[in-house]
Amino acid sequence: MIAVEDLVPRVAAKAKATSTALPPAASAEEVAEAEAVLDFALPPLLASLYREVANGGYGPDYQLLPLVGTGRTVLSEYQSERSASAEEETPYWPAGVLPILDWGCAMYAAVDCRSETATVLLFEPNAIVDDGAAAWFVDAESLAEWLETWLAGTGWYREDADEDDDVAEPTPWEMAASRIAE
Repeated sequence: MIAVEDLVPRVAAKAKATSTALPPAASAEEVAEAEAVLDFALPPLLASLYREVANGGYGPDYQLLPLVGTGRTVLSEYQSERSASAEEETPYWPAGVLPILDWGCAMYAAVDCRSETATVLLFEPNAIVDDGAAAWFVDAESLAEWLETWLAGTGWYREDADEDDDVAEPTPWEMAASRIAE
């Protein structure tokens, strides 16, 4: 079991040690405004990261997107993806799933805000053929678990991960189709 109460300070320490210039944290008001626009609450751990560590700019490889601000943000990317998905013949972006990190090549790490554990999902658009749900995989059962892999340097995204037999392949997200249909 991951002790979530000590996770935020550990993430903050690694963020400060690995980032040259962290942006200021989002204020409680900014988090509340983002939740009002989204029409759902952020998982408590995710909200704490934005309020207590920084408004993005740290984390695995490409780093967390800022929640709010100018340019690309979690809020703007969610709205953009949901809108684009609704216009497609094959919808692909589920309700309540926030993109938090852009892996490049249109791939995202995203958090299921309706999951009790804040499941972290991998969106891989190259998997879309006739079914948008085919693009969604479970990266970690919880945001806390996902952060622990970053802290420990054991995530699948490491350069040497191909040499490690212990790195599990992401599995398809079974709820994708029903959530995309909303």
